Amino acid sequence: MSFVNGRDCCITLKTQYREMGLPYAEETIREAVSVLKEEAAIEGAGACGAIRRSQGVTGCVVTPLSLETAPFLFVLALGRSGLPVFVSGTRGLYRHTVNLSAMEKGLRFDLIQERGELRTLYEGCKVKDFELRIMRGEAVKLRLDITGDHPPVSYSYPNSPSVCGGERFKEDGVVYKINDIEQKNIYGLTISTRKDGGTQTEVRIHRILEQGIEPPPLIEHLEITGQLFRDTYDYRLYGAFRLSLSRLVLMADETAINSGDTVIGPLRYYCAGLLSVDVFSTDEGIIE
Repeated sequence: MSFVNGRDCCITLKTQYREMGLPYAEETIREAVSVLKEEAAIEGAGACGAIRRSQGVTGCVVTPLSLETAPFLFVLALGRSGLPVFVSGTRGLYRHTVNLSAMEKGLRFDLIQERGELRTLYEGCKVKDFELRIMRGEAVKLRLDITGDHPPVSYSYPNSPSVCGGERFKEDGVVYKINDIEQKNIYGLTISTRKDGGTQTEVRIHRILEQGIEPPPLIEHLEITGQLFRDTYDYRLYGAFRLSLSRLVLMADETAINSGDTVIGPLRYYCAGLLSVDVFSTDEGIIE
């Protein structure tokens, strides 16, 4: 989550199906440029010339997951949503499954950046990496590393986009299960996924020493469930999501053995299996 700045802006993500303004979005979205340099002649100290060439868009967006934004953001981060499956006994509740596959290129979307009177459009963007951060006392945050091939252009849309609100997911509403056993000593977790050259997912589990069962070196199944505390909502969305990861192999133990506190460093795992997300709503349409 480091090297993130630029809060005085509004970020809107737009696909062919929906347009969504993100709440409290930190960003470093900017034009990616390269320079073609012409060296001076060897006979003397001649002038050096350079040609600026646009390489599209680069940077990241960090935003909290809320009731309205979570389904859409998970789809952009992980891939296409499947057809919804009706969940019986829930009064019309549907489950949308999002799967992360190797070499997943992701959905294309447009990003609109509004800073004061300046509005900029970045077309044909995609998520190349993402990071999900769940930490005690904080809202659940998602970082999207964004790339695109088209240079930014001025966006002349006259009205400011509406920002999606809704209740935000927080760590105190998250339940962790390792091999179907609920864990009480986990106070934070980070999932980082890189898609360049094949999908690579790393999980950092922050836990409290000598409280509960220590995570094993090999985790067959890790389940993370985020739940909002209300029972019903008005905006046709249901406040829950569930991440499932399989075959996690311990890479490193960053425990600070001389720490005087009970809060210690994370265990780093490599996900050798699958990562999927179930998001629940009362809308049977495609989320994207």
